[in-house]
Amino acid sequence: MPVDPYILLLLGTVGLAALVPARDAAADVASGASTAAVAFLFFLYGARLSTREALAGLRHWRLHVTVLACTFVVFPLLGLGARGLVPVLLTDHLYTGLLFLTLVPSTIQSSIAFTSIARGNVSAAIYAGSFSSLAGIVFTPLLAAALLGNSGGGFSADSLVKIVLQLLVPFLAGQLLRRWIGGFITRHKRVLGLVDRGSILLVVYTAFSEGMVQGIWHQVSALRLGGLLVVEAAVLAVMLTLTWYGGRALGFDREDRIAIQFAGSKKSLASGLPMASVLFGAHASLAVLPLMLFHQMQLMVCAVIAKRRAHDPEVRAVSPGTAAAPRTAVGTGTRSG
Repeated sequence: MPVDPYILLLLGTVGLAALVPARDAAADVASGASTAAVAFLFFLYGARLSTREALAGLRHWRLHVTVLACTFVVFPLLGLGARGLVPVLLTDHLYTGLLFLTLVPSTIQSSIAFTSIARGNVSAAIYAGSFSSLAGIVFTPLLAAALLGNSGGGFSADSLVKIVLQLLVPFLAGQLLRRWIGGFITRHKRVLGLVDRGSILLVVYTAFSEGMVQGIWHQVSALRLGGLLVVEAAVLAVMLTLTWYGGRALGFDREDRIAIQFAGSKKSLASGLPMASVLFGAHASLAVLPLMLFHQMQLMVCAVIAKRRAHDPEVRAVSPGTAAAPRTAVGTGTRSG
């Protein structure tokens, strides 16, 4: 199964933080740089998303509502249900991270890639992922405040203000300036992609450095990590099954069901890590660990499913010897999830 190279970079960053954590004045510099990086990251997200294309995508509103319901209703319900696994399989800190991962938005890039491989509705996957990311800027902190309470490191009105100032305001600024800078971003999307991935690595380094300084890694054993992986595998299996057969029950055709399955069953590392750094502060390292593990798991499992979906009998029946062409959208900007 494929291993995402970026996951290897993330793990390398975690290793660097374990060996050389930022302390004292260096920690203040890293924290300030991380805050600025997150703001810039969401500014780029706003500048990339075409408002006109997003509004055009609302024509398929039933599919988008279904994906949003999976992302921000069904996933959190599963997260709340996992509370019964503490302390048998999960510690309190790992459960907090697991619950947080159920609150973050869906991916964009990987949803599109897998939907395309499986011969699904690519256009729907693009818009569903975009709407989920946009909604997550508001829904994720609100759900975190409601469901996590003080267990995540002190949720308060101040936390929500930080979300608005650090995430929503830069995103809106990017949207407002898109008319003038959209072309530049499109022409240099590969370079800027390295910038936003580098920003996430900085966030990870800062979060795990704080965790090392505070000694929170002594609270996690290999046995507990194994338990976390089992729980995450179960959550992913439930969501993949529910999105596929639920889409059929709701009357969606095969192409739309594929988009629903891949957009509705995944969680965005790119959105979740910056949000965790704002919401959890010094507790962010354990909070993002379940998300990092789930991200790699979903990539490996969905890669296998997408390849099998491409050879479904329905696809072969469209034209003997030829796969059905996926429905695509032109000119949409995407980012990695």
